[in-house]
Amino acid sequence: MSNLLFHKLNYFLFSKHKKGFNIHSPFLFDLITLVFNDSSDKVSYRKLDLIRKELLQSNKVITVKDFGSGSKKFSSNIRKVSEIAKYSSVQKKYGKLLFNLTSYYKPKTVLELGTSLGISTSYLALGNPEARVVSIEGCSETAKIAQETLALAGANNVMIVNGPFEEILPLSFFDLRTLGFMFFDGNHTKEATLNYFEQCLHYISNDTIFVFDDIHWSESMEEAWEMIKKNNKVTLTVDILQFGIVFFHKELSKQDFEVRY
Repeated sequence: MSNLLFHKLNYFLFSKHKKGFNIHSPFLFDLITLVFNDSSDKVSYRKLDLIRKELLQSNKVITVKDFGSGSKKFSSNIRKVSEIAKYSSVQKKYGKLLFNLTSYYKPKTVLELGTSLGISTSYLALGNPEARVVSIEGCSETAKIAQETLALAGANNVMIVNGPFEEILPLSFFDLRTLGFMFFDGNHTKEATLNYFEQCLHYISNDTIFVFDDIHWSESMEEAWEMIKKNNKVTLTVDILQFGIVFFHKELSKQDFEVRY
C-alpha cells in the first residue's frame, strides 16, 4: 500500500468528526462549526461556478511554463485551458473553504503562491473584499487567463505578479509588510515548500493563517508538512487531507488535528 493510500485510510478512520462532535478545543470547534460548516448560499459561489464552467468548456490552448515539481496529469507544456481547469484548479469544496476562511477571519493581506487560472485567487479575494491580495504566478500565459477570471468575478482587490517565486516572493514582503493569510499552492517539493515557509515566518502575526495545498501529494510533501507542524512558532495545525492549515496563536496549546472535511 502506498503512503498516500495508507494516509487516506488512516484519515477516514481516525479524523475528528466533521460536525465538531467530541472536540474539546474551543478554537477548533469554532473553526469547524463556523467556517468549515458554513453552508450559507453565497452569490460569489454561484458566480465562480459559472466562471469555472466556462473555463471547463474553453477551446483555448496555451503553453505553460512550469517552474515547480511538474504535473502528474500533463505530459506536455502545451495544455488546454479546459484541462487545466479540470485538473489543476482548486476543487469547489476547497475553494469555498478558502472563501470562508478569509470571510470569517478577515485578514488585511493575502498572499498566494500559484495563481493558475485565478479560481482559488477569486475565492480568497471575494471572501474579504477589503483585503489586499497579491498572487504570484510563474507562467505568463496562465497569468493572463487568471486576469480574465478575476475581472469576470469582480475581484478588484487582487494584484497578480508574474515571475518565479524565488524572485518575486521576497519583494512581496516589502510591499505587504505583514501576512494575514498565506496560501501555498505551487512547486510541491519539500525543499521549495520549506524554503517559502521559512521566508514567510518572518512576516507573521499572532493572527496569521497559512494554508498548504497538496500536503500528501508526495512523500516529500508529507515530510515537509511534518516539519512545518514541529516548528516552534506553530501552535495549532489542522490536516484535512487536501489542505494543511496552520495557526500561530500564542494563547493556544500546541496541538495537531486531523479533521474530516
